[in-house]
Amino acid sequence: MPPSPATAPNAPPTSPLRARHRAEALAATLPPLLVAAERVAATVAPGVHGRRRVGLGETFWQFRRYQTGDAPSMIDWRQSAKTQPVYVRENEWEAAQSVWLWRDRSASMDFRSGPELPTKRERADLLLLAAAVLLARGGERVALLNSGVRPDHGKMAVDRLARLLTDPHTAHDPNPLPSVEPLPRHAQIVLIGDLLAPLAEINAVVAGLSGRGLRGHLVQVLDPAEESLPYDGRVAFEGLEGERGLLIPRVDAIRTAYRERLQAQRDGLAALARGTGWSFAAHRTDRPPQTALLGLWGALAREAV
Repeated sequence: MPPSPATAPNAPPTSPLRARHRAEALAATLPPLLVAAERVAATVAPGVHGRRRVGLGETFWQFRRYQTGDAPSMIDWRQSAKTQPVYVRENEWEAAQSVWLWRDRSASMDFRSGPELPTKRERADLLLLAAAVLLARGGERVALLNSGVRPDHGKMAVDRLARLLTDPHTAHDPNPLPSVEPLPRHAQIVLIGDLLAPLAEINAVVAGLSGRGLRGHLVQVLDPAEESLPYDGRVAFEGLEGERGLLIPRVDAIRTAYRERLQAQRDGLAALARGTGWSFAAHRTDRPPQTALLGLWGALAREAV
């Protein structure tokens, strides 16, 4: 084993050995979750567009036709001279808005149907942090909902989120839904979980948040076995959150009814989202996280315009 840079003979302060030691020490302090999130975000980043918003700023965004109430100073006379209608010039909004992220920490999120799959919790954490990476790069302020930590921007905010997500003292919460808390008006919410709680309870949370003028996005994360119920014959199911075990003599006999019940839950979530102006997406843990992240980013970008 080579000596460390501190004890290596004649090692100058800027030697490659010292630089490598520092780099390795820094990498060792990064949670593996953050490294994975950076990789997923880097894969998605080339295919995403900025979250452009109309407002005060100097960067040109688009032309649109003049409307009653527009200030005369907004009229672009050069563009209007080229075409008969009068056009105004819109710039991008430079003020960052806050996005509050949350993921389910209840015991059901620890489920996975095979060792080759991530748990639902692992996938939810990865999606949340990768979304935070993209948002931070776009200049947005991000925060973890119900954490008591104010939103921040840049790499510091992402690092703080990573620490909160991997903190063993806050890793579990028996409540499968977030608490409704006062948030800045016009902020956005991202809720990630299996969303298998009763629809009435989910509706109460969404109504409480949307009633404050907040727009949000629901992302349902399920294991593939939860969608298909692929088991056959006599199967004993164990509860993950204190429920009593259930012994089913013939799983294939209830498969159709189970799938219909799950689809009804998903349809209910979609209807709930539509009714409040939110978005809804479903994701399976056997599929690439990039697909879910790209869809979520697109929803966030549309809401920001």
